[in-house]
Amino acid sequence: MNPYLVLSAEEMRAAEQAAIEAGVASAALMETAGEKAAELIQRAWSRRPVAVVCGPGNNGGDGFVVARELATAGWPVRVGLVGERDALKGDAKLMAGLYEGEIVPFSPEVLNGAGLIVDAIFGTGLARDVDGAAKAAIEAMNAHPAPVFAIDLPSGVNADTGAVMGTAVQANRTITFHARKPGHLLFPGRALSGAVDIADIGISDEASQKASPKTYENHPALWGAMFPRPRWGGHKYHRGSVMAVSGGPLNTGAIRLAAEGALRIGAGLVTVLSPQGAAPVHASHLTAIMLRVSENAEHLAAHLEDADRISMCVVAGPAMGVGAKTQRNVLAILNSKASAVLDADALTSFADDPAALFSALRPDDVLTPHTGEFARLFPDEAKLDGKLAMARAASAKAGCVVVLKGADTIIAAPDGRVLMNANAPPDLATAGAGDVLAGFIAGLKAQGMDGFAAAGAGVWVHGAAGQVAGPGLIAEDLPRAVPAVLRQLFAPPQQPEQPGPPDQQGAAQQ
Repeated sequence: MNPYLVLSAEEMRAAEQAAIEAGVASAALMETAGEKAAELIQRAWSRRPVAVVCGPGNNGGDGFVVARELATAGWPVRVGLVGERDALKGDAKLMAGLYEGEIVPFSPEVLNGAGLIVDAIFGTGLARDVDGAAKAAIEAMNAHPAPVFAIDLPSGVNADTGAVMGTAVQANRTITFHARKPGHLLFPGRALSGAVDIADIGISDEASQKASPKTYENHPALWGAMFPRPRWGGHKYHRGSVMAVSGGPLNTGAIRLAAEGALRIGAGLVTVLSPQGAAPVHASHLTAIMLRVSENAEHLAAHLEDADRISMCVVAGPAMGVGAKTQRNVLAILNSKASAVLDADALTSFADDPAALFSALRPDDVLTPHTGEFARLFPDEAKLDGKLAMARAASAKAGCVVVLKGADTIIAAPDGRVLMNANAPPDLATAGAGDVLAGFIAGLKAQGMDGFAAAGAGVWVHGAAGQVAGPGLIAEDLPRAVPAVLRQLFAPPQQPEQPGPPDQQGAAQQ
């Protein structure tokens, strides 16, 4: 079981069906799911009265198993059913029949005296807004002071988008089965899920691969082996060059943030390419970062000629200015042998003619829009349902890697692969943080990582640096936090201490 795999509702159904076709009974999957949920409850909470709120489908079936297991373990259990018992079908009907306690129609009184509420109303199959009795049940659960434990997903959360379908349970903890769903990682679903545990219920990796999944939670386990590390025989030219393209004299700070990010993450050479009027401003700030004058697209192209002999990436867009000059500079970059990370103004400058940009992009280039920039460049894709679908479609249209930024950043490749990031603290919502991220990605690309891996690693390091810097951080703190992040990333796995032989006195006492 891959702990970083993320399956859509349809992919999860396909994995379950493949497991059933391989000989695993559907009832056995439900039984195991309920048992694993009950085991987790008993580890996480002391014994207390429990109210299990079941829906009419398979999620409710899991809830009936939880109720049976907890009752057998001596926990006081009350079960409330949202819907009619006569309407239960299949495995859910079977599990309701195996529960020997009373099953009553749900009312708020079911929750009286509960020290824990188990939410088993809806799982991954919810396709319409919650209303009627289910809505009333969710509202009653949210109004109750007891913690809520959700089975599979908090009821009312869309499994594929994280959106609230009318209303949704606020869970303290959620157990899901075999793999996370996008709704566990996308807001607001992530905030509603609480801590998420993944349980193995007997679906093999081969079964889940039948669904051809391409979505994973962003984690060093996926790209850590490709992350560049300094080598004893190396020098700065082996570690790649980043060219950072500056705007005018009153708009210089953003590109310096990107440049410092590229340098801190390991690029051997970082150069700010600046108009003559802005060069004195940069010169008063830059030390390890170099400075060259570049007034137009022809100058820029000349500075990129070294890409023939050294790995080079250009970061462009932060405070670069919106307009025809930026368009010309971007097209000059894309016509060179240097790879590109394009952000901010480099994207907005093509809002009226995105096809001109898309036709020039290469598969390994990276675009890093926030939601506003994304909507300007990808107006049709911005109307799709959920960030996952939006980023995937945009990457396919642009023919390059797209990083759709936010609290739940999505990294998408043109071939459909997606990484969903989950380590970014809210403190990163500060001016300039995105400029640093663009620099991180460019620095990693210059050192040889491909665009998709560099984007995933850059986004993860960005989140980790935000955690290190902590509350009160400003963008300048992020590059300075990178050494602490890299020390952790490069640290060898810690081996558990082996107990030594007992001393003579201890041995004598045994």
